[in-house]
Amino acid sequence: MKKIVLLIALTLCATLLSGNIPAEASSPAQGKKIIFIPIDNRPITDKETREVAEKLGYNVVVPPDTLLGTREQHGDPEGLWKWLRENAPGAQAAVVSTDAMLYGSLVGSRNHELDEATITERVENFRKFHEDYPRLPVYGFGTILRTLLTATHSGAGMEPEVYQQNAVKIRDFSMLRDKMEMGLASKKEAKQLGQLEKEIAPAVMEDWTHRHQLNFNANKTLMDLTGQGNLAFFFLGGDDGAFYSQTHYETRHLREYGKNLPQTKFQVTSGADELGMVMLCRAILDDKGDIPFVYTAYNIGKGRDTIPSYCNEKIGDDLDSTIIAAGGLQVPAPERAELIMAISTNPDGKTGDANSPANTTKPRKGTMPFVKLVKGYLDKGYPVAVADIAYGNGADNALMNELHKADLQFKLRAYGGWNTATNTTGFLLGTGLLTKWMDKKSMEELMLTRYLDEWGYQANVRQRLGGAVWSQPGYKQKTGDLDGARNFADKQGTEWLQEFAKQNINLPAGLSLSNLHISHPWNRLFECAIFF
Repeated sequence: MKKIVLLIALTLCATLLSGNIPAEASSPAQGKKIIFIPIDNRPITDKETREVAEKLGYNVVVPPDTLLGTREQHGDPEGLWKWLRENAPGAQAAVVSTDAMLYGSLVGSRNHELDEATITERVENFRKFHEDYPRLPVYGFGTILRTLLTATHSGAGMEPEVYQQNAVKIRDFSMLRDKMEMGLASKKEAKQLGQLEKEIAPAVMEDWTHRHQLNFNANKTLMDLTGQGNLAFFFLGGDDGAFYSQTHYETRHLREYGKNLPQTKFQVTSGADELGMVMLCRAILDDKGDIPFVYTAYNIGKGRDTIPSYCNEKIGDDLDSTIIAAGGLQVPAPERAELIMAISTNPDGKTGDANSPANTTKPRKGTMPFVKLVKGYLDKGYPVAVADIAYGNGADNALMNELHKADLQFKLRAYGGWNTATNTTGFLLGTGLLTKWMDKKSMEELMLTRYLDEWGYQANVRQRLGGAVWSQPGYKQKTGDLDGARNFADKQGTEWLQEFAKQNINLPAGLSLSNLHISHPWNRLFECAIFF
């Protein structure tokens, strides 16, 4: 209880000191302007993130695509800084990807050819911007470089080519070095570490070490700027990694470096794509002067101790940090919560692949207990958001089928089940905390997008489409570029998603899918843009 009271006091103090005078929690946005610079222009990180705030009436201003990072282009940091200054007047808050402002985009942070002086100058721009606009709170979010987990983890061009060729050795080296520093490596592992140091080409190791050091140093300076008041909040996420990895190694060191920063100003977690949604939520809650109470409920088995694929910490620890970053406060009882985060994990703590044959509609050990948990909360009238993270890169077909059969899908406040576990929980939390200011139709539209994307497309249509485009003229089998098969993928994917929706989604009154169609703006099947 003392901890809860302390966190409330700290959050209130941080809100007052930032210059934001708390408004009534129920006050409308009335077209207030929020600047949002996403990490790139993917649908989920750009359009679908800002749509959540727009449902509340905020005017979310985003740079043109010509300045943002794409799959092929890094983005334009110099252009983004110019655009930010031009749009700063009249803004209530600025939610800014530090990766975009330093490197151009998330992909740019991984494979740029920038020197230290250029990166340092761009970091210092945050100080200069605050000096010129001291009353405009800037909510920054950035990433700790990811660890390539396999040689095929990244599509062509997403990392320097030499990394992909050496991915497994670099992964193993970083894992063993992390364990060694933590005092957990065996004698055999210590020997393996020494052998890997000899096997990895010196030029590759030098480039990899230098690139990670540039990012590490930039993040440290951004933390310093946060402590000096130049950023209202800095949310740092460890991009794809594992419990022992380079990402985890750097996360540990950055947490230690920032241990004296207030929790209400700085947090480190796992993930990347969800960070913008969390900070957008934080900016809005600060604007409204609201600190919503959150209760977390996990499935049977490992539950909060699950370490999902692509994550470098337990999901419970990650969500604890994310709740603070979003501007919420955890409470020990569901009765007091303004949002219940119900997290569906596999009882054994393992993460499956949504595209695998094992992802069927047949209930597994944890399926029905979780459905019962959710239904119990809904029957009591509690606001529930479901985080579907038993599988990575898509929904759990068994869970979704049971929620559909029980007619629970649109009784939720929000749903998420995309990409990595923390991508899901972070985006879901940010959305869920804002739903109390939305009308019923707005919530249903947001959930429908997620059901169509995570359940329909990611877990079902995508793998079917993958087989279909393989033989299409123009499809690049080596890189996965759709190119000449792009129109086919859009048309066929639309037809199959329409069929899936008719069979599996009971539309609420007022919603229609007569105009449902999809596209593939990043020229690959991994994600799609959904319109209805």
